[in-house]
Amino acid sequence: MAFPKTNSKERFSLLLLEPGEIYFEDYGCVCYRGADGENDAHARSSKGRLKVCSKSILFDPKDVLQPILKFPLRDCQTIERWQGSLMSKIDKGNVICVECDQVIEMLEGNIIAPYTFRREKSRFRFALQYVTASACVARISQLKRASMLPSADQAVMISAIVNCRQGSVKFDTSWLEDLHETILLETTSNKITPLVVNPGRLLLTTSRLYFQPYNNAEPWPVLKIKLSNIKRVIKRRFLLKQVGLELYCSKQSAVQHLFLSFKNQIERDVLFSKLIIQPELKLEDTGQENMTLLWQNGLISNYDYLLYLNSLADRSFNDLTQYPVFPWILSDYTSTSIDLSDPSIYRDLTKPVGALSEERLTRLKERYEEMADPKFLYGSHYSTPGFVLYYLVRKMPQYMLCLQNGRFDHPDRMFNSVPDTWRNITTNTSDFKELIPQFYEPDAEGRFLLNAKNLNFGLRMDGSKVGDVELPAWAKDPGQFVQVLREALESSYSSAHLHHWIDLVFGYKQRGEEAIKADNVFYHLTYEGAVDLDSIRDANERYALEVQIMEFGQIPKQLFQKPHPCRRLPPSPIGDHLPEFPSLYKDAKSRNDSESSTRSESASKRWQKDMTQLTICLDCKGHKEQITDVCITKDQKYIFSVSQDGLLKMYSLEEKRQLRSINVYNMALSSCSLMEDDRTVVVGSWDNYVYLYNVEYGKLLATTMAHDDSVTDVFFSNNLLVTASMDSTAKVWSYELGESARPNFSLSAELDHEASVLCLSVNEGRTLLVTGTCTGYLYIWDLVSFCLVGQHLYHSGVIHAVPFSPDGQKVATCGSDGTLKVIDVQTATLLFSAEAGEQLRCLCWDGSTAVLGSVSGNLLVWDLFKAELLETLSAHKGGVTCVTASRDGGVLVTAGEDLRVLAWRSAETPR
Repeated sequence: MAFPKTNSKERFSLLLLEPGEIYFEDYGCVCYRGADGENDAHARSSKGRLKVCSKSILFDPKDVLQPILKFPLRDCQTIERWQGSLMSKIDKGNVICVECDQVIEMLEGNIIAPYTFRREKSRFRFALQYVTASACVARISQLKRASMLPSADQAVMISAIVNCRQGSVKFDTSWLEDLHETILLETTSNKITPLVVNPGRLLLTTSRLYFQPYNNAEPWPVLKIKLSNIKRVIKRRFLLKQVGLELYCSKQSAVQHLFLSFKNQIERDVLFSKLIIQPELKLEDTGQENMTLLWQNGLISNYDYLLYLNSLADRSFNDLTQYPVFPWILSDYTSTSIDLSDPSIYRDLTKPVGALSEERLTRLKERYEEMADPKFLYGSHYSTPGFVLYYLVRKMPQYMLCLQNGRFDHPDRMFNSVPDTWRNITTNTSDFKELIPQFYEPDAEGRFLLNAKNLNFGLRMDGSKVGDVELPAWAKDPGQFVQVLREALESSYSSAHLHHWIDLVFGYKQRGEEAIKADNVFYHLTYEGAVDLDSIRDANERYALEVQIMEFGQIPKQLFQKPHPCRRLPPSPIGDHLPEFPSLYKDAKSRNDSESSTRSESASKRWQKDMTQLTICLDCKGHKEQITDVCITKDQKYIFSVSQDGLLKMYSLEEKRQLRSINVYNMALSSCSLMEDDRTVVVGSWDNYVYLYNVEYGKLLATTMAHDDSVTDVFFSNNLLVTASMDSTAKVWSYELGESARPNFSLSAELDHEASVLCLSVNEGRTLLVTGTCTGYLYIWDLVSFCLVGQHLYHSGVIHAVPFSPDGQKVATCGSDGTLKVIDVQTATLLFSAEAGEQLRCLCWDGSTAVLGSVSGNLLVWDLFKAELLETLSAHKGGVTCVTASRDGGVLVTAGEDLRVLAWRSAETPR
């Protein structure tokens, strides 16, 4: 839903005021219009309420067919107590007289229409009830004096009046629901809805959050929200300042959304910190921090992911200055039919709207080069309150009337035609607007495109009446139009390219040199951090900047500093136009829960077994000290383990017993890896050496002094050996057979780190190496050039494991900080993060299912395709020190501080 419902009990709403105008109070009265004559006055009288606001006074008649009258204070010549004759029937000694040059009539006949501006001298008298005329005149006169000042001075004086009037108001504790609830915090805040800022008192107790507005414009005198009904609490940006807080509540709550703003960030953060620690608060674990991974895997739609990114970037449906922004997807709005498998009908998502036309971009760049700093390419933004209401004026006309001072836009400038709008935003040098979510909501059936209320928007130059929005020829009705747009958004083509648009709007191409290269530079005041309003003392300058920020548009908060990862897609019917990705995604128009399950299963071609149904098939205890590593042969018949006792042990899964125990050396062994023959074990040792031992012949084949300190991890595959060490290096070796078939290792590269390297992993193509250090840094190396691709801090402590996914696109990591993370290798984007609540010592995964060993002895089984914990299994007494699995996942091997080696089979695995 785009906008919250307004109070339907009366016609008056804050939308009838200027944006930002404050409504103070109202009084019951009788209004007498025009002539002084007694008979005329009584004949033209009407009962209603007089509403006092910061820039105007309004009379809201009880008769809903009569118009609401608005008297701008700047147009009022006289506001005074009226002194009538002694015989006057209307002179009760409590009447005020208003003489003005302009009266604005609104909602006449209770019909939404442009306001009527009566620019003529007129006179009104208001006989007040329950308040003295003197007190009312004094309050209005003070505001009238402010209205005569320049805009900036007016804002300052009104702010002082507001603070004075509201400063003495405290929350009325008689509204508390429960006498036993404890008050934790009381402060001032603003309730934010589109174009409206309504101040009040905010009270936090141990069981509820209360908002008491300073006026009676809300449907309730006090809004009461149970803490147990609050499901999400999100810090928000408001007017480019971190002062907002948005609450999402359950259906049982009085409101489903509440957007609040505060005087400064400190007040906002104090409330936030006190709120989230309350025991009554039961926030939903939405798993949103892992939405990128779910989106990559096709478990959420492009639409939902864009909504998530908008929310993460402080875009809210409650704030028109930061309304969610969606891209134009299609570029063909003239054909009679449309084929979504044709790449030519799609918009180029690598470019901002302003760069879609080369001819226009050339002109803009010429102007850019001649411009003084700070330069900008585009003089208007892609999302502003005016642009949002341009699209939604038929659905929410009162918002447009509020924004445009009681008028709709010129009929020929309105949103009359989709093809015309597309043509304009691709040719006009001042129109670069993107779309809004409503264009992709099939459930709404495109009703925002219909003039369902039969509103009079005027006549166009050709004499035609503004009605429904003209659709492309290929759409028979708004419902089909929106449905096609949604299918286009979810198509394989869009999925393959959407990350480019994300880079422009939310990512690394949003600002700086990358924005310049991408022709994506907007006016500097639209960027977060461009100006500190609190530091500006000049009232005129501050006011001008605030107006600029509100009206011109705001760049979303930057979410990504590096290229956003792309979505994993199957081969596309479009053919060579799309890259080929692993088969993790099916077209969105056929998405459902059963297909998600199918994709989850097919995403893992290696582990087809149910890792949550594990039974122990081998239990051996032979080592005297901590076991440091285990490995399993490809045929799943034998398991090897090494330990700090210097022993290499071999176990038979068929015979369920230990077969051999080999004393490799009298120093602790740290790691092991099998060569292709499944009988030769590469062993790393604390004595700085790497050993090759053939268990079939019971012979030590070779020894190599690999490092200047303990070897911590080894990897061997197809004559490539990679070792890691406490000496802060990883080394790459080539394996070959020398004279007399004697094994020999030659050093190919030495890769320096800034701390001890404790673990490593090599992708299946043997082109990339990932290493993890004791300080939490992850290093990515190119094994062709031996260059460092990236160095990233993902953990706050020791990294214990960094295995690649089988497709080499991701790396899973775990560490002493108790977190499990998944990283996109190409972009180094953190896709997934989960807290285990305890140290994690080891990890193996197949790209979808991950098994982790914890310091408490538990095995944690995670579905990293769906980002959820499947099972927690008790495995060892004491910490799990190492874990590995067969290539198909049918056998899982673990070892622990209890000196036991366990082999597990799933319930479905043949024995």
